[in-house]
Amino acid sequence: ADGRIFGSGTVLDSGRLRYLLAHRADVAIENVHAFVVGEHGDSEVALWSGATIGGVPVKSFSVDGRPVFDPETRAELFDEVVRSAYEIIRGKGATNLAIGLSSARIVEAVLRNQRRVLAVSTLQTGRHGLQDVCLSLPTVVDARGAHTVLDVPLSPEEEAGLAASSATLREVQASLGL
Repeated sequence: ADGRIFGSGTVLDSGRLRYLLAHRADVAIENVHAFVVGEHGDSEVALWSGATIGGVPVKSFSVDGRPVFDPETRAELFDEVVRSAYEIIRGKGATNLAIGLSSARIVEAVLRNQRRVLAVSTLQTGRHGLQDVCLSLPTVVDARGAHTVLDVPLSPEEEAGLAASSATLREVQASLGL
C-alpha cells in the first residue's frame, strides 16, 4: 500500500540540527523547528529559511540584541551535523545508537498514529520539481505510514541545493543500473 515503504532519511540529521540550535539558543529542543532535507549524506540541505526557535526565525533570533545565528554560525552548526556521522563512525565504529533513537521516533509515530512531520525519505512525485527519486522532505507520518509531503517554502539557494542533492542520488542510481 502507498506510504508503507519509506526510509529514515534525514530524521537523524534534522534531530542533530535541532539539538545544536536548542543548545546554542539555550531553549528546550521542543521549541526548535528545523529540517535537513535531500540525501542523507554530503549533499543534504538545511532549510534555514523555515527554521524557527519559539516561533522566531533562526536567522533573526537574538539574545540581548545580539544575533545568535549569523551566517558563519549557521554554516558551522550545519557542518557539525554533516561531520558528526563521520566522527561517530570513527569513535565507535557505527552510528547505530543514534539511528536507533531516530527509528524509534519513526516507529512511535506509526504505532501511535501521531501524525508527526518527519524528514523521512519517500519516492518523490513532483513536489519542488522532484520526480522518481527517493529523498527526504518534511512528511506526515502516522498509522498509514509516510503519506503527505509538505509543500515547504524554499529559498532559491535551498531549491538549488535540493536539486543538486537529487542529481547526486540520480548519479548513484545510474551507476548501479537502477
